[in-house]
Amino acid sequence: MNLVVALTVFAAIFPSELPDKTFVATLVLATRFSAFPVWLGAAAAFLVQTVVAVAAGGALALLPRRPVHAVAALLFAAGAVAVLLAKDSPAEEAAEVEEEIADVPAKASARRAAITSFVVLFVAEWGDLSQLLTAAFAAKYRDWLSVGIGALAALLIVAGLAAAGGRALLRVVPVLWIRRVAAAVFGAVAVVTVIEVLRG
Repeated sequence: MNLVVALTVFAAIFPSELPDKTFVATLVLATRFSAFPVWLGAAAAFLVQTVVAVAAGGALALLPRRPVHAVAALLFAAGAVAVLLAKDSPAEEAAEVEEEIADVPAKASARRAAITSFVVLFVAEWGDLSQLLTAAFAAKYRDWLSVGIGALAALLIVAGLAAAGGRALLRVVPVLWIRRVAAAVFGAVAVVTVIEVLRG
């Protein structure tokens, strides 16, 4: 495993997920059910999503290197713009999640809480920015293990923070600054990738 690659992926995915629906959905679920089953369901959803993203990126990595890096650079740049232009507030995202789980009883069993969390977060993450960027990292670095570990670690920690005390974190850390940090990281990765493309 390449620690630099894993840390690079972690540094990009972690801040992009803090203001994201993933964080908010986990927070809402943890206020309704016990935190640990929610985190377990989220972890299972993130594991599946990460495996799919890394596999897709690994398939792209079989193509010629230069075009793959060019597409990856575009995805990273688009990710930076998408994070900066995101308009949904945590309150709006929380309301959406509340609607999705309205039919599930608040005193659900641990198993039901974990399954509900898995379904909600699997759907929320499918085709999400972090999944696309994980695929781009896998295509760029051609190192599925390091990319997978970096992305999954970021997602698991975000879910843990949300389940353990997400509301307090959102009060202390402004969402706008989190989004700016994520955009800066994606922008930097895009620039580095463009330089690699130009160098051939």
